[in-house]
Amino acid sequence: MKGIDVYYDIKEAVKGKDIICTDSLPAKLLNDFKECRVTKELMKLANQEALLNPCLPFYRGEEVSEDVMESEYFVGYEFKKHLLTVQQAVMIWCMRDE
Repeated sequence: MKGIDVYYDIKEAVKGKDIICTDSLPAKLLNDFKECRVTKELMKLANQEALLNPCLPFYRGEEVSEDVMESEYFVGYEFKKHLLTVQQAVMIWCMRDE
């Protein structure tokens, strides 16, 4: 797609980014994507004050490592409570009549 960067190497994808988002994987696919797990070591490649925002549901030790969940990168569950409001605002903005 035009205007969207696609990465096939997670290290390149994370390098220099401010926010790292993840998505859940079905258990049967976890082994196929084990190189894509977000760890504290991987987050060190992102920008200095980068945030990790895993999409719910996420599981410690699967999509994200235990150490990164306990780190300064993890935004926590408090951040998530505003997600629906933000998504609704984006949808309203997209449907506006110009």
